[in-house]
Amino acid sequence: QVQLVESGGGLVQAGDSLRLSCAASGGPFSSYAMGWFRQAPGKERDFVASISPNGRWTSLKYSVKGRFTISRDNAKGTIYLQMNTLKPEDTAVYYCAARQGSSAEANYDRRQDFQYWGQGTQVTVSL
Repeated sequence: QVQLVESGGGLVQAGDSLRLSCAASGGPFSSYAMGWFRQAPGKERDFVASISPNGRWTSLKYSVKGRFTISRDNAKGTIYLQMNTLKPEDTAVYYCAARQGSSAEANYDRRQDFQYWGQGTQVTVSL
């Protein structure tokens, strides 16, 4: 059973930066496609970013391009979401997700593509 634990959330001001981490355990991390999703109050959980198992391919939600970067360290079993120039509309609970058994360069951006989810970490951006 894959377990995902997010960390790094917090309360920041608009324009600040945060780096989220997601540590995975319980399986061959280098074969997992990984993703970040977020859910604001009263809204659905939406795609933010994803990365292929070998780290070569990434996808980003249009509204975060140029501000957010996703990366992974397969040796540490961890993915990261570097978030710069944060805006109040980035406020949400951020979830890490994993898809087991992916080919090395596979990349996904739909909730139903991912089998495992973390508990989430809150990011709040104030004016």
